[in-house]
Order: sequence, then C-alpha cells, then structure tokens
Amino acid sequence: MSCPISVRMYHIFWVILYRLWDVSTLTLISSIIVFFLYGYLIAFCVFMVGLSGILYNAQDLLLYYPNDPPESRMFILQPSNFKLPHENIKINNKDKLKIHIYLIKQPTNSNHVPTMIFFHGNAGNMGQRLSNVSGFYHKLKINIMMVEYRGYGLSEGTPSERGLYVDAQCALDYIMHRTDIDRSKIVLFGRSLGGAVAIDLASRLENRNKIWALVVENTFTSIPDMAQIILKWRCLKILPLICYKNKYMSVNKIGQVLAPTLVICGSNDALVPPEMANQLYMRCGAICKKLTVMPGGGHDNTWTCRDYYSSIQQFLVNVPMLPPSLGTLLDDQDNEAYDNNVTRHSLVHTV
Repeated sequence: MSCPISVRMYHIFWVILYRLWDVSTLTLISSIIVFFLYGYLIAFCVFMVGLSGILYNAQDLLLYYPNDPPESRMFILQPSNFKLPHENIKINNKDKLKIHIYLIKQPTNSNHVPTMIFFHGNAGNMGQRLSNVSGFYHKLKINIMMVEYRGYGLSEGTPSERGLYVDAQCALDYIMHRTDIDRSKIVLFGRSLGGAVAIDLASRLENRNKIWALVVENTFTSIPDMAQIILKWRCLKILPLICYKNKYMSVNKIGQVLAPTLVICGSNDALVPPEMANQLYMRCGAICKKLTVMPGGGHDNTWTCRDYYSSIQQFLVNVPMLPPSLGTLLDDQDNEAYDNNVTRHSLVHTV
C-alpha cells in the first residue's frame, strides 16, 4: 500500500468511530465517571480495557466488506445475466444459517467434468465475480459452485473466521451429496480471503479424500503478516497472536494440504505481495504443486491476464485421477435425507 501512515490511521479511526460509536461513547463516559469516583489510575485501566475491546472487535470491520460497493447485500447479479444455466440454492449450515450458493453446470456431461467450488474475496458478493466464472465455464468446460459466506449477499449471519470455515465445509458437504456431478473431481478455488478459506478446507484431515485439486489466487500467508505490511507499525511484530481476532494462518495450514495445488499471483499485486505466494508454494505439502506468476496482474484483475485460463486448464489436465472419494459411497437414502436441509429457490435457469 502506498498511502502514508497518517492516512491509513485516519481511515481506521473513522471506521471505528462510525461503526462502533455506541461502544466508543460508552467507554469514554464510563472512564470519565470512574475518574471522578475513583481517580486517574482506575479510570485509565477502565479506558484501556474498553479501548482494547473496541480495537479487538473493530478488526472485523477492517477485514470484511460485504457492503462494498453499497447495496451488495440486496442486489446480486444472477448467472442468467451472463447466459449461464444455474440453480439458485440456499443450504442450512450447522449454525442454522441459510447460505446462498449458485450451482452452474455444463449442459451436457456435467457428471463427467470437474466441479469447482469458488470462494470469493472479502468485499461485495459472489455475483460480482460472474465475469470470471463465465470464463471458467466456457473456457475450462467445468461446473462451478459459487459460495456466498454468511453476512454476504443473500446469506444470513455475520462474517467471522470460524463462520467462513463452517460455511465452506457446509458447501463441500452439500456438493458431495449430489449425484449429478463427478464427486472424484472437486476443485477448490479461492481468491484473496477466499484462498485462506480454501486452504483451511483442503488442510482438514476429513476432507483429504474429497479434494481433487486446489487453486488459490493472490492470497496471503496470514492476517498478522498482512497487518504488518499494510500498517507498517513496528509494534505489530511483537504483538501476540491472541490479540488478532482473525488470523487465517494459511502459511501454517498449507503444509497439511496434500491435494495437487496451483498457486497463482499477479506480478503487480499492490495489496498482497507476490512473495507470499512463493512462501505458500514452498510450504505446501502437496507432491504435485505449481507456482504461476501472471505478468502485469494486479490484486483484482489477475484473472484478465492473457494466459490465466490456459494456465489453470493445463494444471487441471495434468492432475492425476484419485480413488473414488468417501462421498461417492453415499447411498440414495443418505442423499434424500440431506436434501431435506436444502432449499432450491429456483431450479435450473436455461437461457
């Protein structure tokens, strides 16, 4: 980030006051009252405890931007706007929240091609990624399931690190109960924050027989590492992890990823340094792994680079076949029972 520190601090201060004004005001008033009743020292302790709580909870406001741009929670582009056949589905996760997903399938042989689970970044909604998904659909000839995290778009709830992991697992469990796709060819794709979600999902022991391949793009090693890069505060180097509400420690988790992995980064990414992609690649536990740098690619437009789709296609072509996953052994009764927790608001839209 090229913004001076003063500008970044002003932005953070403004966001905290605007979004947490009630808690901030309560902390200030409480400190003043305690000062007159018990003196400076106790008032200072009360103020610092309150300030610590504010800063801890404000971290969500600085990471998750479901309302950027405005009305992203109300207006979500449909795949039909891009002439993509799809199912508009809501599934119930284990927290009893409805999570919105799009399932975009190939018109023919959809059960013989890979299915990509697409995890988007920290801002907006999944509809804003449909241009990229249209490229996957037409150029890679694959199915795509787009997942909208809790608190984003039409999904219920409020975003959190644990919550996003739960939503990702819910989406994987759902697709593994579908009998109209090839469950031995599940590809996880994540961009930026979505890359951290995909890495966590692929690193879990219970998912190792379910993931065929992992593709992450312009994603980071961890939130603490990103905080040091963006804020450039020296004190952050010694700040313990417990002070971070959101950690997303991908650099530690990717060593547990055994599925073939493609790490993509844009050479001109001004937000997430390309060096982080190299660190993830080096730490990845997969035998089959590849690092691809897209010349000229920025944080949000790497997918527009000339060789982007061909690089992913070449990688997937060379991914070896895996034994049938545990999900393919589900019988029809299990699938029927699982479908009771799924709401299909609209069946396949064909255009």
